Amino acid sequence: MPAKRLPLPKRFSAALTEEAYARLRTLNEKYSLGNNYLLTVLLENLDTYADDKKLKQVFDAFIEEYGAPSPGGMKKANKK
Repeated sequence: MPAKRLPLPKRFSAALTEEAYARLRTLNEKYSLGNNYLLTVLLENLDTYADDKKLKQVFDAFIEEYGAPSPGGMKKANKK
């Protein structure tokens, strides 16, 4: 019986640092899943493997170093 395919209806463009992309490639080599599936598995199951306090510390440290976008800063630009 052929393997089932998980439909991935949402598509978006994501920019990654070289280190993040290298980690994604390492996971791809280990599990033989494409980037879309790897990110889906990681994000959908985040609560099962990430400690809430440590995750907050990581985000707080990132925001302290790089800042955070202003509210509404991530909206799509209107095309004219």
